[in-house]
Amino acid sequence: MAASVKIMNFAFAPSSLSVHTGARVTFTNQDASYTHTVTSDSGVFDSGNLAYRASFSFTFTGKGSFPYHCAIHTNMKGTITVTG
Repeated sequence: MAASVKIMNFAFAPSSLSVHTGARVTFTNQDASYTHTVTSDSGVFDSGNLAYRASFSFTFTGKGSFPYHCAIHTNMKGTITVTG
């Protein structure tokens, strides 16, 4: 199963996403002229800097709640919830 999150207008859309274990989530920066990151609050994943149109994918192999943020624009926040 695959899911996607857009990064646009200095926000993650959707900001909350529920997926099943084993889902691959792709984050794509659609904010022209702005670099963002997708950084797990607990250090599970980190995209590094994503330029405009760049993507980062992560496969969630365990259940739980995975809050994340943009390390550059710390007001940008989201959560991936992984269920069975």
